[in-house]
Amino acid sequence: MSKLEQWASKGKEKNMEYIVEKIGMSRTINVPSIPVTLLKVVEAKVCEIGENKKAIVAYASGKKHNKSIVGQQKKYNLTPEFNRFVTLCVSNEEAGALDVAPLSEAKELKVSLNSKGRGFAGVMKRHGFAGGPASHGSRFHRRPGSIGNCEWPGRVQPGQKMPGQHGNTKVTVKNEVIAFDAEQGVLTVKGSVPGANGALGRVRIVK
Repeated sequence: MSKLEQWASKGKEKNMEYIVEKIGMSRTINVPSIPVTLLKVVEAKVCEIGENKKAIVAYASGKKHNKSIVGQQKKYNLTPEFNRFVTLCVSNEEAGALDVAPLSEAKELKVSLNSKGRGFAGVMKRHGFAGGPASHGSRFHRRPGSIGNCEWPGRVQPGQKMPGQHGNTKVTVKNEVIAFDAEQGVLTVKGSVPGANGALGRVRIVK
């Protein structure tokens, strides 16, 4: 294999993606102890491989079933529990069980999950505003304050920080891989990742 082919194959391995479930946080027992997050690699099956290793991948999540899902299951000869379909970059050469071997050599991942939803929140909780005096007589405690401006331009500027929906948005972080248990399918990464325990997301190998 030439150097160019080796470089191209390494580039493909870096883009491999997997569906994961957040188990929770823990820490290592060595000194100094390192905080880690445990991620369970969800069992998935590659249904169809397209260009640039982009593939249709099926995995199990919940009990959702409708005619389109049943049709896809018949088309790809899947069992009923595989009821979700996504497009991922895979290392497989043909359809079948998703190959998780690249995770054993991965050193760094990009982890994407939805952050915890905190509902409608004010500016102090959502954006970290300082607020006003808490003492008696003040009429400015947790309010956002003025949002407008003078005569020109006479309107609220786009991007103004105001109360609103807080959390429940896709957040991507970069984490170092500590270990990968291929038998259990458990990925251990350094530090924290967004989302609640049990939340589903995806990881992509960076290097």
